[in-house]
Amino acid sequence: MSSRRRRIYEGKAKILYEGPEPGTIVQYFKDDASAFNNKKKGTITGKGVINNRISEYLMTRLNEIGVPTHFIRRLNMREQLVRQVEIIPLEVVVRNVAAGSLAQRFGIPEGQALPRSILEFYYKNDQLGDPMVTEEHITAFGWATPQDIDDIVALALRVNDFLSGLFLGIGIKLIDFKIEFGRLYEEEMVRVVLADEISPDSCRLWDLKTNEKMDKDRFRRDLGKVEEAYQEVARRLGILLDPGAGDHRGPVTVQ
Repeated sequence: MSSRRRRIYEGKAKILYEGPEPGTIVQYFKDDASAFNNKKKGTITGKGVINNRISEYLMTRLNEIGVPTHFIRRLNMREQLVRQVEIIPLEVVVRNVAAGSLAQRFGIPEGQALPRSILEFYYKNDQLGDPMVTEEHITAFGWATPQDIDDIVALALRVNDFLSGLFLGIGIKLIDFKIEFGRLYEEEMVRVVLADEISPDSCRLWDLKTNEKMDKDRFRRDLGKVEEAYQEVARRLGILLDPGAGDHRGPVTVQ
């Protein structure tokens, strides 16, 4: 890690550094894990390496089907180069199956399929605990315009369709996921693009046959085998090689 690079921002799971050329940022993936708005903290060994690879893979696939993202390329095991965007301060959650806070709020049994995919907005603010907001709040407080919201909804639903099919093909149910968007300024144009990351940190992924959890809920709920679950997601996506005998450094990445 070069100390010469200017650190722009440090979040719970990532550090952002100034990129090598204007308009770029280096996104560094940490092993730190947090839950319940940072009340629970820990480390998931090798998580940063795996999330970097999984996010690279999924962002690349989304780029291929025409979903605009901030992703440029992976630089090394823990870093990727992304376009600098103005982050829209919303967490966009798409839910296909009742789980987590939705199950609690409405008293729906966890695991029950929803009548249709439900899209929710949360205001990105740790101090306030990321409160849920409506489109009225978003436009009234100027976090996004009605046009931004239309773009976000259309992109989020496309991402959901694509990822649901992709995961289904490898025996995984996409229960729900959280994504973020940013405004990319290109000359005179501004467009909304997918930003942040897509990984087992930000998705609920259940094994299709057993309903075994393969995501950060294993950390949140002290279910154990967190590293193994993340590695299994990567393995099914065809990303990781199993480490050789006597190799305790964690997963070996395939170039």
